[in-house]
Amino acid sequence: IKVGAATETELKEKKARVEDAMHATKAAVEEGILPGGGVALLRCQKSLEALKAEGDLQIGINIVKRALEEPMRQIASNAGWEGSIVVEKVKEMKQDMGFNALTEKYDDMIKTGILDPTKVVRTALRNAASIASLLLTTEGLVAELPEEDKAPKYPTPPGGDMY
Repeated sequence: IKVGAATETELKEKKARVEDAMHATKAAVEEGILPGGGVALLRCQKSLEALKAEGDLQIGINIVKRALEEPMRQIASNAGWEGSIVVEKVKEMKQDMGFNALTEKYDDMIKTGILDPTKVVRTALRNAASIASLLLTTEGLVAELPEEDKAPKYPTPPGGDMY
């Protein structure tokens, strides 16, 4: 595949997009596709609802169920919609139905071409579970506090501070 562009920066960006598309296509060929836009992850909640647990185990299951909603919630939020409302509406819909952020409508994700390779979704879930278990078994974490903006409270008056 040959990629052309007017500038080197544009070329690098286009090449990265083509490579991403190639990897996604290869992953889809290997293991198949799922409805995208967070729909596949949301549908995983049904498997967790079948589990009967008590105490800490049930709390963990509830955390995972909430985490499975987050991609769709974030997509809706990025499109200017209330994520919780979108998630609840999609939960009530048929299997492949989801929120199309581009058209801001609820569509059949497979028919509209909003897809995720199964391999990518599976790997993301596995990696997230791995990191979560690592964090739960760690005695302590070291992190940096985010720095506050040091912007002045009031805009600088015309002429600066020369009074």
